[in-house]
Amino acid sequence: MYKLIKLLLLALVLPFLVHSQQYKLEPMFIGPNTSIRGLSVVDENIIWVSGNKGYIGKSLNGGKTWEWIQPKGYEKLDFRDIQAFDRLKAIVVNAGSPAYILSTIDGGKTWRETYKNIDSAIFLDGMDFWNSQQGIVFGDPIKNKMQLLRTQDGGLSWQNISDRLKQNLAVGEAGFAASGTSIKALPDGKVWIATGGTVAKVYFSPNYGNLWKVYDCPIMQGESSTGTFSIDFYNERKGIAVGGNYLKDKDNTNNVLITKNGGRTWKKPVIPVFGFRSAVVYINENLCFATGTSGTDLSVDGGKKWMNISSLGFNVIKSAPNGKLIVLAGGKGQIYRLNMIL
Repeated sequence: MYKLIKLLLLALVLPFLVHSQQYKLEPMFIGPNTSIRGLSVVDENIIWVSGNKGYIGKSLNGGKTWEWIQPKGYEKLDFRDIQAFDRLKAIVVNAGSPAYILSTIDGGKTWRETYKNIDSAIFLDGMDFWNSQQGIVFGDPIKNKMQLLRTQDGGLSWQNISDRLKQNLAVGEAGFAASGTSIKALPDGKVWIATGGTVAKVYFSPNYGNLWKVYDCPIMQGESSTGTFSIDFYNERKGIAVGGNYLKDKDNTNNVLITKNGGRTWKKPVIPVFGFRSAVVYINENLCFATGTSGTDLSVDGGKKWMNISSLGFNVIKSAPNGKLIVLAGGKGQIYRLNMIL
């Protein structure tokens, strides 16, 4: 019986041991002293990042060299999310008030202010795009209404569509701008937005933000520092939500959930992530990574079981569309590459 138990445990753990040994975190670049939370990996060569103190970074050669920019007049902003389309065009969003959305079409040489809101309550959390023209930004509630902005011209202008979401947010419910990844859009018009705080919900639109459904998300919640900090969907059905309590970043009581029905219901994995996580990403249907301030984890079965691969912590992780370049970024300008060891 003892031998049987050992064999079963070995069968459970061995795949993770093998895969964890195949990946290594390697420093790509240590930039200026900025806390990086925005990350956009366009392809294997083009990477854009954004952080506080108005910093925006760009690499055109897979991270070998970097150019750093502070848009004039916006040097004090905390840029929490960035969406890049190529080596020339990018859109960046800051957190806090006043709220700005800036865009560049010349590689960051000049920036155009396409949105400004001076309301003292405005706080934008994240952004995603369905395609090159249609995108959406969400922010914390004002008078209990989640702030929703939509563009249909590639970010040249933004329309407030907050009234399309009929349900008010609960008192103390809000989004997190920890990595710009608590929102996920798929190319066919679907989008998910996750919240936390006093309660955690998932807001889903099937049609570019015109109509919305609201689902409960039974992740850790109840305090201002708890909830869902990141979501990713492999397709319209399979998704992962991570978060927890950023004030207790080694606690993994209930900080990762998976769904097989588009967020309608969620369940805990067999083995959870190993602490608070602020970003999660699918590389393919089975291979997933999650990171946070207390470490970085790997799953090889679509999020059902997780294994810690490093104690190094970051704010955000994203990959190139083909999955061949995986980038992590965090505090003090640190940018790492997750390499597969051949």
